[in-house]
Amino acid sequence: MATDQRPGSAGASQRGNDGVQSVERAFELLEALAEPGDGRGVSELGRATGLPVATIHRLLATMAAKGYVRQDSASHRYLLGSHLIQLGEAATRHFAWFAHPYLAELMEASGETANLAVFEDGHVAYVAQVPSRHHRVRMFTEVGRRVLPHSSGVGKVVLAFRPRPEVETLLARIGLPRRTSRTITDPARFLAELDAVARQGYAIDSGEEEVGVRCLAVPVFGVGGSVAAMSVSAPEGRMQSGDIERILPEMLRISAALSSAFLTTAGPRAALSRVDDLPAGG
Repeated sequence: MATDQRPGSAGASQRGNDGVQSVERAFELLEALAEPGDGRGVSELGRATGLPVATIHRLLATMAAKGYVRQDSASHRYLLGSHLIQLGEAATRHFAWFAHPYLAELMEASGETANLAVFEDGHVAYVAQVPSRHHRVRMFTEVGRRVLPHSSGVGKVVLAFRPRPEVETLLARIGLPRRTSRTITDPARFLAELDAVARQGYAIDSGEEEVGVRCLAVPVFGVGGSVAAMSVSAPEGRMQSGDIERILPEMLRISAALSSAFLTTAGPRAALSRVDDLPAGG
């Protein structure tokens, strides 16, 4: 079979059979359509993927018939289709179910409520939770709740490992509205915060989303980078520096295990045992 030399491919990577190549090219088109914007035309998709126009037309027609893409009748640009919404919802449910034993382990190791959150359309959505059974006063973030990423620990660890241009575009679109007196609302300061999170491998929301609540979060990695975040939340008085120092190594270990079990090719960029630079007294 001929070697693929299109831009964006890893050199002259060898493909499998024609069927596998078609699937790979269809995924490339879907990923190109997932980029922010109001859809893409065939020529633009050709520039983005390096695929021949005839191939793009053929693949788009097949995917449109199945509901995976749709064409705007006015602009003739292509967008992601409604069937992907169903698949995305199913994938999130499966991921939440898959992660539940890891959240239970995290709750036992920390003594606090454990959460799993994913990034969705500029927000962070909580998709699973195991409440603490060790404290009468527990912090609950309702499953299904969506928050902006800049004021939450889970949002910070997801954004910290994403491409900086993507993050800057997102911040320009959604802004950094103030949630509490501690919310970071300055873009430069927030980007510096993300740099620190990427270096240390964890994030802290210290009353930035909700007064009196502290959240410690670590990333979960999948193919392509950070896909989710695990967190524990507690009243600020119950999550001081010593508590974080005790919990963090276990969180990093459990999140790394979840990432590995989820068939990832990437891993946390910080050493699992790193607990430097912890906040003094919250």
